[in-house]
Amino acid sequence: MEFQFSKKWYTPAEVAAMLGFGLSKTKLLIAMREIRSVKVGAHRRILPEWVDEYIEHCTHQDSA
Repeated sequence: MEFQFSKKWYTPAEVAAMLGFGLSKTKLLIAMREIRSVKVGAHRRILPEWVDEYIEHCTHQDSA
């Protein structure tokens, strides 16, 4: 029996790659709280729905 796990959260580098941004820009967006994140130990993690929220916010702003 083989299990496949879906990612529960992403690293800033993974989010940067998904959005087509550089890591520095992504970290800046996190620091500015444009992209929500949580600190786990010494690392930041982003839930998939928080990436979706950021995209929704950007597209909603652009269409207004």
